[in-house]
Amino acid sequence: MINKLIAATLPHMPKKLVWLFSKRYIAGETIEDAVNASKKLNAEGIKVTVDLLGEFIKDLSQATENKEAYLNIIETFESNKIDGNYSVKPTFFGLLIDEEICYENIRTIVAKAAEYNNFVRVDMEDSPCVDKEIKIFRRLKAEFPNNVGLVVQAYLKRTQSDLENMMNMQNGTSNLNYRLCKGIYVEPKEIAFKRYEEINSNYLKNLEFLLENKVFPGIATHDKNLVGPAMELIEKHKVSKDMYEFQMLYGVTPELRKSILKKGHNMRVYVPFGKDWFGYSTRRLKENPKMASLIMRPLKK
Repeated sequence: MINKLIAATLPHMPKKLVWLFSKRYIAGETIEDAVNASKKLNAEGIKVTVDLLGEFIKDLSQATENKEAYLNIIETFESNKIDGNYSVKPTFFGLLIDEEICYENIRTIVAKAAEYNNFVRVDMEDSPCVDKEIKIFRRLKAEFPNNVGLVVQAYLKRTQSDLENMMNMQNGTSNLNYRLCKGIYVEPKEIAFKRYEEINSNYLKNLEFLLENKVFPGIATHDKNLVGPAMELIEKHKVSKDMYEFQMLYGVTPELRKSILKKGHNMRVYVPFGKDWFGYSTRRLKENPKMASLIMRPLKK
């Protein structure tokens, strides 16, 4: 109840107070902040994927601005020789306003990344967006077979069948690449697993399917109860280290991250930045009220 109360009141608190919670999980407001954070991670042997904060825009002029911002991000990160790639949310480029314009915006970004032989990950959002985002991914994959990937969410009951249906894109010259996460959006029980044990069980089922079918998984989790079994599956299927990686959010469970690295596994960290950090932080807290307890730590210092 306390966590939910904090989550409900946080959007109305002063931004300086919210920043005490947010600063651990966000690289900063500027592209320079993101570059500096990424360089530090690279120095630790960690790859990154960068994300400009923002989603659910209101008009297409914002979508154009966001596209141009991402083109600048790519140029800046490549010129700084950052070992990383790029993550995009389709609603940030007009998905819920005009699907075709959204596709064209993201296509332009993927084409720019492809000029550097780099990679763009299409994030998965809430359930009304899933079919639209899979459709966009399929179109991009046909044109840029080695420069685009997708996020899939293990708590959605449909994910296993989605993975099976998308196997027709896997061939000798084009390897599928998915970030497998649990999922954070609030969804009805009819379409999403709700119990912790059910979600973890489906996560491992999805992961084993990917490993069995030689699909590259970004194993995105901070749950130690998934990390161990994931490593067992990697060993069971004798998966080479260039065919998977672990992924984590910026600032979350750094000790677990270090332990995975020490065992010789590849690691990529999701680096969010931008002026929309306030909206990002409050949305994340609403979606996961249990995170509220983390707010109290900096307030006690």
